[in-house]
Amino acid sequence: MEIKNTFRVDIVVQDCDTAIAHKSGGLPVYATPAMIALMENAAFTLLKNEGKDSVGTEMNVKHTRACLVGAKVYALAEVVSVNGNWVNFNVSAFDEKGEIGSGVHTRYIIDSEKFMAKLNK
Repeated sequence: MEIKNTFRVDIVVQDCDTAIAHKSGGLPVYATPAMIALMENAAFTLLKNEGKDSVGTEMNVKHTRACLVGAKVYALAEVVSVNGNWVNFNVSAFDEKGEIGSGVHTRYIIDSEKFMAKLNK
């Protein structure tokens, strides 16, 4: 299976992206759950742009530096291996000062209709 190698998603951190808003901490800084979601979105969108639906199955990341509301943040997803329907990614996030987090993520390519039909039984 041939898949594009990398994809980038950009945001500006908003109040809804903070640890306070996500209830994952008590400070108005970019939340780890928000960073993880941005990384996952980069991987999901990479596959979606290739015409493939997928579900996330594993995420292992470190959030290494805080940033404030208003910061320009982006996440990168890079395909490192494809084994059948399993796609493994290196993921990372950055602000204007450099890397704020990194890790690995696995997605499984699905047929959306079949997947949802199984859940609705």
